[in-house]
Amino acid sequence: MEAINRIFADRHFSFFLALLLLASTMSLAIAKTHHHEFVVQATKVKRLCKTHNSITVNGMLPGPTLEVNDGDTLVVKVVNRARYNVTIHWHGVRQMRTGWADGPEFVTQCPIRPGGSYTYRFTIQGQVGTLWWHAHSSWVRATVYGALIIRPREGSSYPFSKQPKRETPIILGEWWDGNPIDVVREATRTGAAPNISDAYTINGQPGDLYNCSSKDTTIVPIDSGETNLLRVINAALNQPLFFTVANHKFTVVGADASYLKPFTTSVIVLGPGQTTDVLISGDQLPGRYYMAARAYQSAQNAPFDNTTTTAILEYKSALCPVKCTSKPFMPPLPAYNDTATVTAFSGSLKSPRKVEVPTDIDENLFFTVGLGLNNCPKNFRARRCQGPNGTRFTASMNNVSFVFPSSISLLQAYQQNVPGVFTTDFPAKPPVKFDYTGNVSRSLFQPVPATKLYKLKYGSRVQIVLQDTSIVTPENHPIHLHGYDFYIIAEGFGNFNPKTDKSKFNLVDPPLRNTVGVPVNGWAVIRFVADNPGVWIMHCHLDVHITWGLAMAFLVEDGIGELESLESPPVDLPPPPHDKQNKHHQSFCPRFGSPICHLVAFGFIDVLNVPFEINYKMAMRTSRFPDILIASVKASGSSRPRKKNIAALEEK
Repeated sequence: MEAINRIFADRHFSFFLALLLLASTMSLAIAKTHHHEFVVQATKVKRLCKTHNSITVNGMLPGPTLEVNDGDTLVVKVVNRARYNVTIHWHGVRQMRTGWADGPEFVTQCPIRPGGSYTYRFTIQGQVGTLWWHAHSSWVRATVYGALIIRPREGSSYPFSKQPKRETPIILGEWWDGNPIDVVREATRTGAAPNISDAYTINGQPGDLYNCSSKDTTIVPIDSGETNLLRVINAALNQPLFFTVANHKFTVVGADASYLKPFTTSVIVLGPGQTTDVLISGDQLPGRYYMAARAYQSAQNAPFDNTTTTAILEYKSALCPVKCTSKPFMPPLPAYNDTATVTAFSGSLKSPRKVEVPTDIDENLFFTVGLGLNNCPKNFRARRCQGPNGTRFTASMNNVSFVFPSSISLLQAYQQNVPGVFTTDFPAKPPVKFDYTGNVSRSLFQPVPATKLYKLKYGSRVQIVLQDTSIVTPENHPIHLHGYDFYIIAEGFGNFNPKTDKSKFNLVDPPLRNTVGVPVNGWAVIRFVADNPGVWIMHCHLDVHITWGLAMAFLVEDGIGELESLESPPVDLPPPPHDKQNKHHQSFCPRFGSPICHLVAFGFIDVLNVPFEINYKMAMRTSRFPDILIASVKASGSSRPRKKNIAALEEK
């Protein structure tokens, strides 16, 4: 006892203890909780000379920018006042043990139905840089997206040689001169590729090169001599994009909320879902310089939007000469198919220092990614099979075309032990080995539709070879893994060869990302530790491809104890569709045929949380939906009773 008293009497020890307590208190005080409300609603938006009722958050396009520090907590209440189901995904947030807040529809939650709400709660841990948020339900994310800026913990600064004076989000988007939901519905009905977009945008505006757009072109300020941080996000639905600024160079310092070893370039490339942080210096003659973005198109003979979006980097110097008001300088852009520039850029990405890459791999996986063509079902008319040679487009990983549940989310089904929703037999390698980038047999063009998951034990060290295929056409695929960052340890072209290509592995300073661009006709190798329990989807971030089934999901089991286990679901988690509503669907489907049931399953008919008869009457008063509905009924082989039923609905 005397020894203890002597220790506590020692003033040096007491001072040290006080410092520890003070530091602990300050740490708790610094972390903040940020509360926001997102109201998803239809808003009149004018672009390209026309006004559309676009779905937005809080009437804004892009939506609100969220700003936090590493260690902060976000609480975002999402209220759905639109006519479509919606969820919000916090792209790139690790969501440690908070999978219920991840957001993909029917994966970690059921959708927020019109009139409903859900509050997302999660903490940012160990991430600094630029992420973003977007809708993860059908193609609603075409207009529902925004930036998520994560700064260092309070009291810390960026590890850059020069601290930026300004920070500006640059969000690259894609715009249809129509309703994007109608676009994907029409493609689902016909089996063809969806219509391409009509414009790209920078911070919601197409820019000077499009009709009726010049007066609203985005202006990005800069002063002579200052260094600014541009947070570039590719929020486009279906297109990787090049981005550059006339007469200026970028210093790349981060990607996907992870720091990078700085390097200089005049152009960057981002696949949909990816972010890149760059420093830009005001080192040119004061004036106006175009920022420009346009497509990187790797799929041969596939139609794409070949337009160019622009914003203006504008110097605000007091000594700005008269020519500041002249037409901005236009930068050169890479050719649309410039894979060499894409390869050089991705090969320059490295972590700032040596990192702990998982070795001693527990799960060695090999996933093919690519398109496919389904033969036209016998009960479909030609108008529903408008893919190449009378087929319907599809896509798959390891020959499995992912089918999303329609009655309960995968995470809920797993947590509640609901049978019949999914299986855990997703193949660890392709069921058939073939020349992946060569001339592929047509017998491999039709994947198997299924809801298959791959089970991982907590703490497993995972390696995945992602191999592009030439089925239909080879293409650069931006593959995004929810709930995780991963190291990209190698990329290459042709078929991955485990004997020779291992020599290309970078196990010292590979970049840490959440979305990898799998090279066209090539492969990428990623590694991560499965330390986040839950159900996590991995999918191509070209939304047309996930619509066709280019996805799979991991089921990561709980570890030992509370800190290695998934949290309990929130009390306000959106419930599965009501039993009453399911009865309406079940009674409706036999009368109207399978094509309509497919539309019901994908949420294309059941747009409100009400019986179908009411939905039909409302659909008759909105958009082109009744045309799709009636065409689908006819395509299924309509009979007099079916026509009579539709007529009865119209009379109600």
